[in-house]
Amino acid sequence: MKKKERQQKVIDEVSINRKVSSSFLSEKLNVSEDTIRRDIKQLDAKGLITKVHGGAISTIQKLYHYNEDVIYNRENKISIAQKAISLIEDGMVIIISGGTTNLMLAKLLPKDLKATVYTYSLPIAMQLTEHPLIETIFIGGKIHRSSMVTTGIDVIQYLSNIRVNICFMGVSGLSLEQGITDEGYEVSLIKKAMINAAEHIVYLATSNKLNLRHNYDVCNLNEIDTVVTDLNSDNPKLKDYISAGVNLL
Repeated sequence: MKKKERQQKVIDEVSINRKVSSSFLSEKLNVSEDTIRRDIKQLDAKGLITKVHGGAISTIQKLYHYNEDVIYNRENKISIAQKAISLIEDGMVIIISGGTTNLMLAKLLPKDLKATVYTYSLPIAMQLTEHPLIETIFIGGKIHRSSMVTTGIDVIQYLSNIRVNICFMGVSGLSLEQGITDEGYEVSLIKKAMINAAEHIVYLATSNKLNLRHNYDVCNLNEIDTVVTDLNSDNPKLKDYISAGVNLL
């Protein structure tokens, strides 16, 4: 079998099954797993399929595929998500921003939770479809390809017209001097709109985001409602934040 024909069969199998293993393709096409892995790598580079640990998924599946192998600080993010869930009550209207910590939160939400959730993150919106009692409202706009979130004036305008009980916001940087900051200008504007739309803001911050400052302000330290971290409250890293009056969970 020629390479072009074999790779087309790989694409076909991924399209039909959405996710396939290298061992399955090796047996199906009667070639070595090394050959299949090279095929997958080349097809992934062309954007025809998506390479994952042990095999491949379709490019559509990528939107909501939850590959735990690529979630950095996975256990820490589980800890943060579990703390954050304790703040949610049935019937709430919620905004969830993008990021892998919030993706973990969406995954771990109780299956019997009744809520309405707004999000501009495609992976989070797709994850929420697995929760039968959650009404998910995806905020459309210009898609940022690498992070799979929407940005732009359409998102900001939409957020300016809604009111929610609670907002779960991912944190790029938190410092005593500047409060919450972000790496991107557009994202910082969207986060400010989220703050204006919510009664209560919960910032989800892994400990590696503490004492980081980025170029664009989101809010200062005095404006922070609640910060959820993966650290215990008696951790020395949190001492100065507690002294400054930050409400930590």
